[in-house]
Amino acid sequence: MTWHSYRARWRGADYPASPEPSALETWVRLRRDEPAEGFEEVEPGCHVRAVPAAECESVHFVTTVCRWRDAEFHVHDEREGEVLLEYLGGSAPEAVALGLERIERGVYRRWIPRAEVGEFQERAIALNL
Repeated sequence: MTWHSYRARWRGADYPASPEPSALETWVRLRRDEPAEGFEEVEPGCHVRAVPAAECESVHFVTTVCRWRDAEFHVHDEREGEVLLEYLGGSAPEAVALGLERIERGVYRRWIPRAEVGEFQERAIALNL
């Protein structure tokens, strides 16, 4: 599962995407599994088309969030039966009380059994490209 990604809407369809800034303008690489006009197969099952960001109806950065012990977290990774959560609460004392590990100043994470975590939700943030 992908926990963080970019998505773009282009010509009425949504695509997994990657913004690529350049000196003159930002381009967005759109991806799809199946062949389509203007998309180049870069590896089996991966077709890519680069378009100027200005041609996209929208571009979003999408993250997955959840709740654990009444606190909100970003989901960063997954391994056998566990997910890696990063605390979003902004309170160091609360993070310590939750048993989270300090990764760097203001960043607290912990591997949590997936069964203990509430519903996963996607949060999309529009990018102004």
